[in-house]
Amino acid sequence: MKIAIVTNESPESTKVGEALKQKLIEEAFILTLTNPDVVVTVGGDGTLLNAFHSYVDQLESVRFVGVHTGHLGFYTDWRDYELDELVKSLKEDTSESVSYPLLEIELSYSDSDETKKCLALNEATVKNLDKTMVAEVYIKDELFEMFRGDGLSVSTPTGSTAYSKSLGGAVLHPRVNAIQLNEVASINNRVYRSLGSPMIIAQDEWIRLDLKRGDNYQLHIDHFVMNQENLSSVRLQLSEKRIQFASYRHTHFWRRVNDAFIGELRRKD
Repeated sequence: MKIAIVTNESPESTKVGEALKQKLIEEAFILTLTNPDVVVTVGGDGTLLNAFHSYVDQLESVRFVGVHTGHLGFYTDWRDYELDELVKSLKEDTSESVSYPLLEIELSYSDSDETKKCLALNEATVKNLDKTMVAEVYIKDELFEMFRGDGLSVSTPTGSTAYSKSLGGAVLHPRVNAIQLNEVASINNRVYRSLGSPMIIAQDEWIRLDLKRGDNYQLHIDHFVMNQENLSSVRLQLSEKRIQFASYRHTHFWRRVNDAFIGELRRKD
């Protein structure tokens, strides 16, 4: 089995990553960053997001495993003191996996007939750099509303616990094959009227944002930020591709949510 180890730059993660590499070498695993079978990230959810985008062209052949060195994340099932158990699970690998939905983003520009496509694990957000953003919102190519505000964000089910939640969105279980549209500080008046509530978009539907021409936009894809000139339209839908996580240990989703946002509960006597 070929394994890639990806760590963040913190001293703790670097130390854990080196310890894991040594244990894997002793068990005769092949360590490589090129065409691995399994990518093991050491750090947190941000580290796994980085690894996802690094191997986004190999999603059909690679599985991910997350080791966290800080707080429990939504993509990290192992703790930094469980390396021996992780190595044992890798040795006993049966190629089983758990998959999560991804978001496909297609970008169109007013000065070109070419489009650009990319994938997001958590969400994609569009904002106007200079002023209030104006956009026509289409659902499955039917005009739904005229939006005016700070921006619009579309998330995956796993991304529903990230930026989407801070916008008042619902938390979706990863088995729900849908995407979620959230408004960022919308303005409602007689000219611009939007729903003002999160929207869950079905698997066979898509969202298109037609933007006001000539404005400068900022595109957020997961934790990456890109300024976009001449951006005219953004089409978002559930991707046919999915991310695969090795299912050696997979924490129950609602337990993750509880651990992250609620914590230990005490029953009343």
